[in-house]
Amino acid sequence: MSYDIVFTKQAVKEYQNILSSQLKDKVYRLLQTLRSDPFQPPFEKLVGDLEGAYSRRINIQHRSVYKIEEEKKHVVIICMWTHYGD
Repeated sequence: MSYDIVFTKQAVKEYQNILSSQLKDKVYRLLQTLRSDPFQPPFEKLVGDLEGAYSRRINIQHRSVYKIEEEKKHVVIICMWTHYGD
């Protein structure tokens, strides 16, 4: 079963940065992975203020941070530009 991708307002704004960058193909592949299996490694479980969220590297500077709503089969993209939404 696949998951739906849901973007927060912040992630929608950041996605515009992605579209105008050279990261567009990497992000597209990352979203495809999240759609099919958000628990597929490699990912990092976050702690502290972002406890319950996960992070995946886009490149050395940028990461995608997301939460999984298993009961709804949603992957909520919190941010995807800079390191943990800095």
